[in-house]
Amino acid sequence: MSRTAALSAPAAGAPLEATTIERRDLRDDDVLIDIQFAGICHSDIHQVREEWGTAQFPMVPGHEIAGVVSAVGDGVTRYKVGDRVGVGCMVDSCGECVQCKDGHENFCENRTVWTYNDTNLDGEPALGGYSQQIVVSERFAVRIPDALELDVAAPLLCAGITLYTPLKRWGAGPGKKVAIVGMGGLGHMGVKIAAAMGAEVTVLSQGTSKEADGRRFGAVDYRATADGSVFDDLRGQFDLIISTISASFDVNAYLGLLKPFGALVSVGLPPEAQSVRFGALGSGDKVLAGSNIGGIALTQEMLDFCAQHGIGAEIEKISADEVNDAYDRVVGSDVRYRFVIDTATIQPAG
Repeated sequence: MSRTAALSAPAAGAPLEATTIERRDLRDDDVLIDIQFAGICHSDIHQVREEWGTAQFPMVPGHEIAGVVSAVGDGVTRYKVGDRVGVGCMVDSCGECVQCKDGHENFCENRTVWTYNDTNLDGEPALGGYSQQIVVSERFAVRIPDALELDVAAPLLCAGITLYTPLKRWGAGPGKKVAIVGMGGLGHMGVKIAAAMGAEVTVLSQGTSKEADGRRFGAVDYRATADGSVFDDLRGQFDLIISTISASFDVNAYLGLLKPFGALVSVGLPPEAQSVRFGALGSGDKVLAGSNIGGIALTQEMLDFCAQHGIGAEIEKISADEVNDAYDRVVGSDVRYRFVIDTATIQPAG
């Protein structure tokens, strides 16, 4: 075992505090990563505050991890010391089932091990990226291209792949009209990636305070949904709509914005069940779908795509002692567009 500094929540809703945690000794296929940056995803806050059901404490959050390999197991072939790598939302799976073999480790038929608030296959708690080091199997590390700075690359490991997956699956590209609903940590990545794919992008947001940013990221149109006339003006306009919002919304109104055969994909997690009229789907053979991150191969593809097109997250870099305040600011939508922790500032306990 090795010991490393980390930020941990001792109990549900408790402030994060500096501590020291243990990481396992390297197995043959493991890499030890010196973490340099860790993004703050809103899901970290939901987990720490136990808003998604019973959670495991003490908890070290963080699944947007960027760093450098500092040691490798004897059997590692993919990476060497000094390589720039990232770790996202998962750190293990069976590797043998149909889904794993097809590159969908996030849908492992036996068990996907999530990066934190989970238990590793050996029974030890999974502790995340708000720390200075992490040990993972080389299968669950991805290479960060040199063209991407590590700080702006960290959020790509969740926010980036969460948007890249449905944009690719549902055919965003030249000749396609794509709407991104919400322009926060997820939405701003959707605008950038969809525009780079060649799609004509519109942002649908409650207000227009972020319009200049949306257009700078590649949107050709920006509409405030608080003005109900938008749903008449844009009726039947889009091939693909991706909703990033986690609040309840009128699904049927957004289905009305789709062209025939269009798709509305939600990557947000509204807390309550949403009402859908099947007639809104049937009038145009429309699709209502969800999407959940992406497998390791697709995550690597996303990073390479972002490097090729000069896409990184828009970030506010913070120190460890600012994280608790940052949580409150995220809840208040007071960030443009992702907080990233400089993990060098975590002071080990004692």
